[in-house]
Amino acid sequence: MSIKATNLNPLNRMNSPKIRSSSKWRLAWNNRDYYVLLIPGLLFLLLFKYTPLYGVLIAFQDFNIFDGVMGSKWVGLEQFQRLLQSEEFGQVFINTLLISVYKIVLLFPIPIFIALVLNEVRIMFFKRTIQTIIYLPHFLSWVIISGLFVTILSTSGGLVNNIIQWFGGEPISFFVSNQYFRSLVVFTAGWKEVGWNAIIFIAAIAGIDQEQYEAASIDGAGRIRRMLHISIPGILPTVVLMFILRLGSVLDAGTEQILTMYNPVVYETADVIGTFVYRIGLGKMDYSFSTAVGLFNSVVGFILVVSGNYISRKLLNRGIW
Repeated sequence: MSIKATNLNPLNRMNSPKIRSSSKWRLAWNNRDYYVLLIPGLLFLLLFKYTPLYGVLIAFQDFNIFDGVMGSKWVGLEQFQRLLQSEEFGQVFINTLLISVYKIVLLFPIPIFIALVLNEVRIMFFKRTIQTIIYLPHFLSWVIISGLFVTILSTSGGLVNNIIQWFGGEPISFFVSNQYFRSLVVFTAGWKEVGWNAIIFIAAIAGIDQEQYEAASIDGAGRIRRMLHISIPGILPTVVLMFILRLGSVLDAGTEQILTMYNPVVYETADVIGTFVYRIGLGKMDYSFSTAVGLFNSVVGFILVVSGNYISRKLLNRGIW
C-alpha cells in the first residue's frame, strides 16, 4: 500500500523524467513562433561560421588550388614552423599588438566617459544633438573616411598642414610617415567608433534604478558623487563584458581600416596580421601559410577571452560565464 501511495503522489509524478520531458516539448510547441524566428540566425551561423571551418585543414597542407583540399599534400605543422621563424611575421605581430594596445588604452575609456557625461545632461535637445553628431561617423565606410583624412592631411592644401605652416612649421606627410601612421590609425578609429560604442554604456546607465539617484540627491550627493557611487558601479558588469570581448579581438587591429590607408612605405609600422594574411594569401597565393596565420590569430584570441574571463571572475567576481 505504501508503494502504491508513493506512485500516486502528484509531486512524484510531476518530478518523473517522462513528465518533465513532455512538459518541455509542450512548452516548446506553445512557443513555436519564437523558435521559428531562430532559424535564419542558426542558418547564418551554420553557413558562414561553421561550414568555413573546413578550410582550416589548408593550414596543415601544402595547398594547391587545382588539387583541392583532399588532393593537396599534408605537411603537418610545417606552416606554423614557417610562421614562428619568419622575421616578417615577427614585425607584423608587434605592429598588431601595439596598435591594439593603443586602441584599448586610449579609446576604450572614452565611450564610458561620454556615456557618464551625457547621462548628466538635462537639456534633451542638446543631449540628442550631441548623440547624433558623435554617432554619424560610424555609418561612413573606411573608404570615405580615408579619403576625407587624405584631403584634410594633404601636404598640398590640407587644412592641418596649412595650420602647421601658418605657425611656421614644415608640412608633414602623415600617410607615408612611419612616425605618425600608428597615431593616425588610432585617431581615425576613435573618431569613427567612439560615439557608437558609447551607446552600449548609455543603455547600461538607463537600466540603473532611478530611485537610487533620487535617494542620493535627497542625501545631498552631487553629480560627481552620484556618478562615482551609482553610475560607475551600475555599469561595471557591462564594462567588464566589453573589455573581455575586446581582448578577444586584440589581434584584429582594424584590417579594413588599415587596408584603405596604408601603403608599402609604412609596412614597417602599419602591416598587421589581417593585412599580412591578405597580402600573402591573395597577393602571393600562399594559401596554406596565410591560413596558418589566421588560425594562429583565432587561437590566441580564444585564449585571451578565456584568460580575461578567468581573471575577471577572480578579481571582480564577474565574467561572461
